[in-house]
Amino acid sequence: MRYIPPFRLAVLPTRLLRRCTRPGLPAVVALMLLAALFWTAAADAASTLVLYNGQHPQSVRLITRAFEKATGIHVLVHSGEGPAIVQQIIRERGDSPADVVFVENSTSINLLNQKELLSPVSAATLSRVPRQYSATNGRWVAVLARQNVLTWNPALVHSRNLPKSLAALARPSWKGKIAIAPGDSDFLPLVDAMIKVKGEKAALEWLRGLKHNAKIYPDDEGVVAAVNRGEVATGLINNYYWARLRTEVGPQRMHAEIAHFRRRDVGNLVNVSAAGILASAPHKLLAQQFLAFLVSRKTQEMLARGDVDYEYPLVSGVKASPVITPWNKLYPPRIAPSRLGTDVTALQLLEKSGLL
Repeated sequence: MRYIPPFRLAVLPTRLLRRCTRPGLPAVVALMLLAALFWTAAADAASTLVLYNGQHPQSVRLITRAFEKATGIHVLVHSGEGPAIVQQIIRERGDSPADVVFVENSTSINLLNQKELLSPVSAATLSRVPRQYSATNGRWVAVLARQNVLTWNPALVHSRNLPKSLAALARPSWKGKIAIAPGDSDFLPLVDAMIKVKGEKAALEWLRGLKHNAKIYPDDEGVVAAVNRGEVATGLINNYYWARLRTEVGPQRMHAEIAHFRRRDVGNLVNVSAAGILASAPHKLLAQQFLAFLVSRKTQEMLARGDVDYEYPLVSGVKASPVITPWNKLYPPRIAPSRLGTDVTALQLLEKSGLL
């Protein structure tokens, strides 16, 4: 879906206004045409939802198309990286044309919640997913979950030599053997988790160790591709990047594998994509309808069955893709997504460490 700024909705009425008022057209007919035109424009605006999207465009395209087909409500999508989308909303504040914000990491939407820029989500929608994954004050809802994992290449490192903890990757023995994408928004929650568990000082030292050890890539797609072709032994990614590459190249050409750190280690972080309604949203009722659609069984099953998303559905009874590690075999640290942070301190530490 392509985002169309709201001011462009007024272009057509202005153009036709000149046509409807040309000499020779009976005044009554002109007025009738104008009235019909503006009633149509108002109806179109009333049935259009504006989504600021920080989730993966491929997944959102599936969701919005299904939503439009089911409801007849048009969705205009403005996409970007989650942190950038959030900063745009903060700048726009009450003037934002957006109704809904949908981001791939809870840390992004936590910042909007902290700044009181979100409206309450309906209780019925919140009840669709386990309560511990959504905002404690009910102002955003968790949609899908994903886990940080270590991808590794058996041709370059033996399974018995894989690190047991995320912190171990900062040790000198891992120099040149780890790939990361610190500029990818998916890396920020991992830093937030280290801050939460270890404190700012320890998190900064860990980042400095990674700066010394790691090969840097622009994004998680680049990390898993490098590991798969044998360019580097291991890499830090979210689980779905591995699954997507497997789908793209085929199982026979997939050399990289997935490993988890020891139980409850911070490196096994589970985070969620999340959606909320802006406090300034022009169409709050439509926005509530869209959030309910995101956590409906039908939508979650559509994403779980497909070969695009590869995240964990949060609605009870919906099974994740068999390509990814079963949900009951994940042992993440006990950090609720709403308690993870806001990316602000994580960004500061990344800059201090020299990784950004």
